[in-house]
This record gives sequence, structure tokens and C-alpha cells, in this order.
Amino acid sequence: MAEIKDPENTILMELKDGTVVIELLPDVAPKHVERMKQLARAGAYDNVAFHRVIDGFMAQTGDVQHANMEKDYNPGRAGTGGSEHPDVPAEFSKLPHDRGTLGAARSANPDSANSQFFINFKDNHFLNGQYTVYGRVLEGMEHVDAIAKGEPPANPDRMISVKVAADA
Repeated sequence: MAEIKDPENTILMELKDGTVVIELLPDVAPKHVERMKQLARAGAYDNVAFHRVIDGFMAQTGDVQHANMEKDYNPGRAGTGGSEHPDVPAEFSKLPHDRGTLGAARSANPDSANSQFFINFKDNHFLNGQYTVYGRVLEGMEHVDAIAKGEPPANPDRMISVKVAADA
């Protein structure tokens, strides 16, 4: 496994094919990093579906309101919800949306990010300055590449578990 330099700001995401190690960027987007850790520690991301996966673009997940089978999995509504917490204001930076970066999903309102995020399959620089980048995949990108595609996928893949490395 990748060397984890900062366990408090590293996410371990278990997918069907293996573990994805994600470095969070608190110096770049502290509010987004804090929200991801808060939801991971609450178990809110566990078993949540990748509800929008576009080949050659990105894989989106994190709708803790509508994309968890134990709670209220609704493929028609997956992607429209957030968490019980208030939205997070945009934290745009100069960091580009490169392959493997984590971006905050949101509605048309730049300050509407909440629990949803996406992982870029390739460099998507047209997103630069419009969506908050707050993490990057250090290891396991091949597992992200293998996520079932679709909007929504017929049989969506899920985040089996999402933990802060310091707690694992």
C-alpha cells in the first residue's frame, strides 16, 4: 500500500476490486476535507452507489441521502441529495482537475456542494475554477477505472466502506 504521510487527511475507500487511497488537501479546501472526514467517520458513505459514471470523464458518488441501499436507494433520485449538514461554500483553487483528482459535485450554485464528489478518469481541465478540488488518488486508480459505467449504471458499484486512515 502507498506510504501514508498524513493519516488524518487520508481516506481509504474500499471498492469491489480493492482499496483506493486518497490524499485529502486541507491546505487547499479545508471545509470540503472536513466534511468528507465527518461523513466518513459517521459511516455515511458506506454502501453508497456510484450513481453517475461517464466513461472517459468521471465517476460520481456520495449522495448519502438517496444512494445507500440500506436507507433509500432510488436510482431516479440518486444524485439529487446531500447530507443532513449544511452545504459547503466553494473553495476554488488553481489546482487542475487532473486524472485521479477528487472534485466536489454541486448544483448550478457554486456554494451548493455537500456530500457528493467525483473522481476524474482523465484530465478534465474544462472544470478548472468551477468545481472545488480537495483530494487526489494516491493508489488504486485501476479500481476506480473499473467502476460500472452509466447514468445511472444498471447495477451500480458501491463504496463498500470509506474510512479516515487515522481511524482504520
